[in-house]
Amino acid sequence: MDLTSDAHTEYNERTFKRLACDGEEIVAKQFYDCTFVETVFKKCRFVHCTFKTCDLSLAQVPDTAFSDTTFEKSKAIGINWTRAAWGRQGNWLQPIRFVECVINYSTFIGMDLRSITIKQCVAKDVEFSDTNLTQADFRHTDLSASRFVQTNLTEADFTGARGYAIVATLNKLKKTKFSLPEALSLLYGLDIVLSDDDQLLLQTQLAADSTQSD
Repeated sequence: MDLTSDAHTEYNERTFKRLACDGEEIVAKQFYDCTFVETVFKKCRFVHCTFKTCDLSLAQVPDTAFSDTTFEKSKAIGINWTRAAWGRQGNWLQPIRFVECVINYSTFIGMDLRSITIKQCVAKDVEFSDTNLTQADFRHTDLSASRFVQTNLTEADFTGARGYAIVATLNKLKKTKFSLPEALSLLYGLDIVLSDDDQLLLQTQLAADSTQSD
């Protein structure tokens, strides 16, 4: 199927099996409740596109660029995004957005993802090492077991995020936003010793926050 020549701009409840797009520019397409099975997007451009409640898990995206593209309430599990073309084809690229998505086991190593949105998502065991995440939006996202090493987190927003283990000395933190109690995890990577009174106060605060969240 050639998505470029297809006159449709909206696709609903479609299953695309073994879809192989090569060198296509896909502009202003909307995908709702669609499933992509064994799909390969090679050297494509997605511009002003939306994927809503779709399943793109294990899709392959070699040399494919995403500009002003939104994934909403979708699954994009196990995708190696390092094979995509973000940040390598000029300044026309606009931020990509993941909202209320599941992107577990994905890889973003070494990418330039300034201003990316990964909000209200489940992003477990995701690799963000050596990535530029300046002004990234991680609000209310579960980042359990995800890795941040030599990552630029300047002005990134982790308000309400949880599960992250960010070592302050191994990453660039400048005006990075965090919220309690999760922000206390930043202390564990520092070579400091809390007094017994402070440890007791910290445990009391964590217990109180846990009770309030329940």
